[in-house]
Amino acid sequence: MPTRDLTQPLDDGVTVYPGDPPVERTPAATHASDGYRVTEVRLGTHSGTHVDAPSHTEPDGKNLDEFAVERFAFDARLVDCSSSGARDPVCPESVPDDADAEMLVFRTGWDDHWGTERYYDHPYLARETAAKCAERGYHVGTDALSPDPSPSARDAERDGEPDGVPAHRELLGSDLLVVENLTGTDDLPERFELRAYPLALAGADGSPVRAVAVW
Repeated sequence: MPTRDLTQPLDDGVTVYPGDPPVERTPAATHASDGYRVTEVRLGTHSGTHVDAPSHTEPDGKNLDEFAVERFAFDARLVDCSSSGARDPVCPESVPDDADAEMLVFRTGWDDHWGTERYYDHPYLARETAAKCAERGYHVGTDALSPDPSPSARDAERDGEPDGVPAHRELLGSDLLVVENLTGTDDLPERFELRAYPLALAGADGSPVRAVAVW
């Protein structure tokens, strides 16, 4: 059974959403001084490849620990949006009608820009696109920082972009999950299982995951 790791590494170069805490790793114990090694890790719940709970944007939304663990294994369908340019909206026509799919993974190719300023200029889901996904009950995965536009150095060019996080609100407000910052989706088959298990954090609004495709 073929598998592929779709997870960005949680190293010192992790790209985070503007304003989120950076990922920091500090030695807490070392072989030289203590005879064993322990690393203190500081990070936000939305660091690296991660899953958003509804409570991320919805005051009354569910936390991750309110979902059964099997809910984080998704029958996924790949949606190729790699022709989209910087800060382009992905339109509703991209959403397939697939009764067998639980999640749509939107491949933009923007993971090629991980660790650079250009990563913030990713394509995004138009509100209507997210609403169509929600109407059909699809969870959403993306190889970009967010299904909504992200702040960047090109903010002066954001005329016509939506305010706030309407794609998040459509999806998370419908009790669906969003997996962000996937990588390595370029030659995946159209159908696969995405396993994206979060940490067992109590009351979490999000969590890093180890995202693995199986087909």
